[in-house]
Amino acid sequence: MTRTLFPLAVIILAGSMAALQAPMNAALGAGLGSGTAAATISFGVGFAVLLVVITFSGDLPNLARAWDVNGWLLIGGLLGAFYVWAILWTIPVLGVVTAVSGMILGQLVVALIMDAVGPFGLPTTAITPQRMLAVAMVAGGLVLSKA
Repeated sequence: MTRTLFPLAVIILAGSMAALQAPMNAALGAGLGSGTAAATISFGVGFAVLLVVITFSGDLPNLARAWDVNGWLLIGGLLGAFYVWAILWTIPVLGVVTAVSGMILGQLVVALIMDAVGPFGLPTTAITPQRMLAVAMVAGGLVLSKA
């Protein structure tokens, strides 16, 4: 349990940051008059920060390896761009709780399937009734968030 406590705390913190980022990006999109421009700025700032981090960590030369990996793995950037755009577009319509709940539900459904299949060399974890109930409870929370 101790081995997983710190990673769990980190991911909960990351989730809270995503919940903060979503309305901030939506407000940026409203201020700019363009969700696409807001997503571009968000990614630009993130890119600049990561470039500084990778430079100081000594990992900058590893960027050259991007040419050696399967090109389809770079689709992750496209998926991230869609996520940022979608969340900032839906927040003004759905509200933060409903938009974030929908995003989390989508993540959990795909995660449940990925755990069962084990893509990208990940270990497999069975889809159990308990895990399905956990996802169903999030779905229920999504429904209740707009009640």
